[in-house]
Amino acid sequence: MNTQELAQDRVEDAGHFGWLRQLTKAERRTFIGCKVGYALDAMDTQFLSFVIPTLIATWGISKGDAGLIGTVTLLTSSLGGWLAGILSDRIGRVKTLQLTILWFALFTVLSGFAQTFNQLLVLRGLMGFGMGGEWTAGAILMGEVIRAKDRGKAVGMVQAGWALGWGVSALLYALMFSLLPAELAWRSLFLLGILPALFVIYIRRFVDEPDVFLAEQRRSEHAEQARFTEIFSPRMLSTTLRAVLLTTGAQGGYYAITTWLPTFLKTERHLTVLGTGGYLAMVIAGSYVGYIVSAYLTDRLGRKRNFILFAVGSLAIALAYTRLPVTDNVMLLLGFPLGFFVSGVFSGMGAFLTELFPTRMRGSGQGFCYSMGRAIGSLFPFAIGAAGQSLPLGHAIGLFSAGAYGIMIVAALTLPETRGKRLES
Repeated sequence: MNTQELAQDRVEDAGHFGWLRQLTKAERRTFIGCKVGYALDAMDTQFLSFVIPTLIATWGISKGDAGLIGTVTLLTSSLGGWLAGILSDRIGRVKTLQLTILWFALFTVLSGFAQTFNQLLVLRGLMGFGMGGEWTAGAILMGEVIRAKDRGKAVGMVQAGWALGWGVSALLYALMFSLLPAELAWRSLFLLGILPALFVIYIRRFVDEPDVFLAEQRRSEHAEQARFTEIFSPRMLSTTLRAVLLTTGAQGGYYAITTWLPTFLKTERHLTVLGTGGYLAMVIAGSYVGYIVSAYLTDRLGRKRNFILFAVGSLAIALAYTRLPVTDNVMLLLGFPLGFFVSGVFSGMGAFLTELFPTRMRGSGQGFCYSMGRAIGSLFPFAIGAAGQSLPLGHAIGLFSAGAYGIMIVAALTLPETRGKRLES
């Protein structure tokens, strides 16, 4: 543990944001690098959701084809997250962060030059490797740099960058499609994906490797370097599997709700507010506030209690959407708690996974657990669609949401509480 962190632990916070003022210059630069990097990751990722209607109209692809692009991106991001974790244990957190940002920026730009569906499918699939890898590298980096008592807040506020990037992508979509014809606007939007590559200059110049990682690297010079398979050793296997269940529940519930709720509300409730900018703004605002509130609660309540609180809240809002009679006006207001709970549940994830694994295998463990949860969770929308053939869609959404968040709660109860844990050096 570095001396600056030990000294900071003796300083009392002044208000809710006192910890931010106590950050050293190096910590502040790392915080900015990780948060902006994740926001840019979200921006490039969310571009696709805005251009799908244009692609359907101009290329004549089906909704199934459009959905396939999203599924392939999720699956490659799962593999990319694990590979980035392994790489971060080998070459460093900062170098891996730079590589993943350059990777997803490159393939976002190339997507703007795609001439066929198959080309776009391949390019977005390749982009997914960097998308998933950036989260892994950034979460580990921020978790190792910040002092133990504020790790949840810091990593959670980095996670909140996703909502900011989502909002920026919506604004750029509105701007491009107001200035250019649709067949050019969607390409221009992807070409703006070059912006994250420029941010790598900042990371390269101002962000350093964490002291705890450098100490582990020096130790590894005189000992056998960890293998990524150590997360499956008898000592770590139980932790790894339970962490996978935790992330599967969070991401399975998220994909189940966000993928099928709009279809359910449009086709069975005949609501029209879902596709409006106002509803999207409410969901994005709720997401950002949820990330921030959860970031603070994960340090105040503890990791496990916070996970359970937001899992129960997410399930409650899903049941409210599918079981209660609602109007367009009520649905607009419900957009805020929807974003609040289903996004906020992720805020403590990065800090918790950082604390569960030793430094020598932290990248491999964190990358595998989050990525495997994403891969399994991405199957929940398919399962709901299949179940919807024999069950009312609302019941299928409620059933699989309850299953996902139930798994998450059970996993949280069985895992150790890690709030305030100091990382070994």
